[in-house]
Amino acid sequence: MFKTLFSLKYFYLFAFVLSIIGIFTFIYDYGFNQTSFIQSFLNQFYFLVLLLGVIASIFRYIIDRKKWHWFVFTFDLMSVLLAIAVVYLHYFHVGSIHISIFFFDDNIVKFAVILTFIREYSDRDIKFNRSFLNPAQLFVVSFIGIIVLGGLLLMLPNATTQPIAFVDALFTSTSAVCVTGLTVVDTGTFYTPLGQGIILVLIQIGGLGILTFASYFSYLFRGESNFENQLMLSDMTNSDKIGKVFTALKEIIVITFIIELIGAILIFISVGFKTEHLSFDTIFFSIFHSVSAFCNAGFSTLSNNLYEPAFQFNYSLHLIIAFLLIFGGLGFSIVSNVVSYTKHLIFNKLIYLKRIKRLHKPWVLSLNSRITLITTAFLLLIGTLLIFFTEYNNTLKMHSILGKIIEAFFASATPRTAGFNTIDMTLLETSTILITIFLMWIGASPASTGGGIKTNTFAIAIMNVISLSKGKTRIELFRREVSHMSVRRAMAAIFLSILVISMGVLALTILNPDIYILSLVFETVSAFSTVGLSLGITFKLTTMSKYILILIMFVGRVSMLSMLIAVIRKTKYKNYRYPSEEIIIN
Repeated sequence: MFKTLFSLKYFYLFAFVLSIIGIFTFIYDYGFNQTSFIQSFLNQFYFLVLLLGVIASIFRYIIDRKKWHWFVFTFDLMSVLLAIAVVYLHYFHVGSIHISIFFFDDNIVKFAVILTFIREYSDRDIKFNRSFLNPAQLFVVSFIGIIVLGGLLLMLPNATTQPIAFVDALFTSTSAVCVTGLTVVDTGTFYTPLGQGIILVLIQIGGLGILTFASYFSYLFRGESNFENQLMLSDMTNSDKIGKVFTALKEIIVITFIIELIGAILIFISVGFKTEHLSFDTIFFSIFHSVSAFCNAGFSTLSNNLYEPAFQFNYSLHLIIAFLLIFGGLGFSIVSNVVSYTKHLIFNKLIYLKRIKRLHKPWVLSLNSRITLITTAFLLLIGTLLIFFTEYNNTLKMHSILGKIIEAFFASATPRTAGFNTIDMTLLETSTILITIFLMWIGASPASTGGGIKTNTFAIAIMNVISLSKGKTRIELFRREVSHMSVRRAMAAIFLSILVISMGVLALTILNPDIYILSLVFETVSAFSTVGLSLGITFKLTTMSKYILILIMFVGRVSMLSMLIAVIRKTKYKNYRYPSEEIIIN
């Protein structure tokens, strides 16, 4: 019995390794043009991967007596049936191609290979060793790995319409993974559907994090996870309770896909009947822009972004994109908390108000959510009003009053790390550029897909000034006290952001002396805050300048504080305190 289990362990490992090779084969197949002989060889290898995947899945239920979970069993059943149908029809019923042409499609074969890889990977016991990499280091390393891999994938011959330099591919990959949106080439014309699909995947992975996908699906298929993995993931997701870390990951994934699906449907309704594109192109357009908006990436398959003549007056599309990026910029924990609060209002205040007499008012909407929502609403309102008046007779001149309001609202929302534009950014007034820089610097909310110093950091800094002005020694809000650690982190985030931006502007100014400094400041803040807006100078930058922006985008996405935590060794806590002394500040 032991010998059988030992043999099965190596068989599962072999099936897993073969599925990994199958994924690389799939990339090679799509990325390069194949001769008929090589294509035939690759197809035979695909069938081998599928066959071993089917056998491994069957063994898990028959020999290992795997526990049946409805989702896992359904996934296994569908993937096994698909693999069996593909292999059986290709080998034993080739003449039935006219009847079952669906199963003879190369894309279906490769899709079955991907399902096999997902199943084999999810069954592996992945362990995060904290003694080797702490959560901050693992977070940073995972982003670097995805960026480099994405850059290599974008250099595949079939991913672009013409050869691309490594720095441009790496720049695009960094911009996608860091959900920035800055581009050095036209996404719509330079990249093929394969290249645009790679960018879409990079955006989704960058928005949620590769560790989120890998950890949750491994837990979902195996039904368990060791304590060290949970501890590591709780640090990276800021979960209060270790036991609920996978519940938090599930909420993040479910909320993301639901909102992106709804957004894609609304975008399709908005543009699907107004364009001359094929139905598939419109569907891809809708999905691409929904994911790009919710993940605050700002990538568009349109050459002029949403300023394209056919879309610049589509106000419904602009509002859909605006609300998608606002929801994405709020952060998953905030959205989840708002959903819980909405349920509380509906069920406890509206439905059971007369039946139940409450003795106390429950604290459903957290202090973090209240600060985020109030700050976000305040910035949106102020930004809309300022841009409406500064651009009234400039870039908004061609719009009606309602159109001006909508476009001003969009222009106020998009600097919060979104990167879409519905107006000509090169024609903005200087005052509007300064307003946009300020909004970009603040950015989105914590634990979201956006960058910047974050809304809560800005709010805490303002409240700290107010508290000091009143002579208070602590920050109090909504009958709660903000911890001193939160204040210290906020001040550190502000200082580090100014340091990174200043160094970036200095470097770009030295390398590009012929470009107006305000444009360089705009570009640097846009890169650091992972916004993606530009005044049209990105393609003019030197190669070294592109590498500097790549570094700034990366630092802005993972945060400078996280990088310092990853590099600097933590000191052990010592149970003593030195005498405190006041330092003269002003």
